[in-house]
Amino acid sequence: MTWPCVKIFTSPYVVLTRNVEQRFHMCDRIAIYFFIAASYSPWLMLRELGPWTCHMRWLIWVMACVGSMYVFFFHERYKLLELMGYVAMGAVPALVILSMVERSGVRELAAGGVFYVVGVVFFKSDGLVPFAHAIWHLFVAAGAGIHYYAIWRYLYLPGPPLQTAR
Repeated sequence: MTWPCVKIFTSPYVVLTRNVEQRFHMCDRIAIYFFIAASYSPWLMLRELGPWTCHMRWLIWVMACVGSMYVFFFHERYKLLELMGYVAMGAVPALVILSMVERSGVRELAAGGVFYVVGVVFFKSDGLVPFAHAIWHLFVAAGAGIHYYAIWRYLYLPGPPLQTAR
């Protein structure tokens, strides 16, 4: 008699916990789209990049919204398509940024992008490589840190960029 009672009273908790966990997972995936868009926005807003800049500003945020709707409606169904969306969204604005007349900061942006893309290998190796998910997070943190540094150094600091020893 005790076991059926335990099952009856704990079942709603298990169902609700799974539902809440799934919602948080969806929010996590949606946030990735907005983080990608936010990492390009300072460059698209504060640098003169030519006639395509305005269009790219709109495109990157429309891609973030479309990606969010995709996660909302098709979460966990087409994982490879979702991953390709992240990579495409990270690569498309780079085409405009690479055409900058003022090239300072491009190396840092490229280095951050390399960290993100190499991290994808570990993201897809989750379950095959020990600690792959943790390694992926380290690559993401490194890429984000490099992008943050580039924004701070080349867009935020007033005056000419700092001179570094080579």
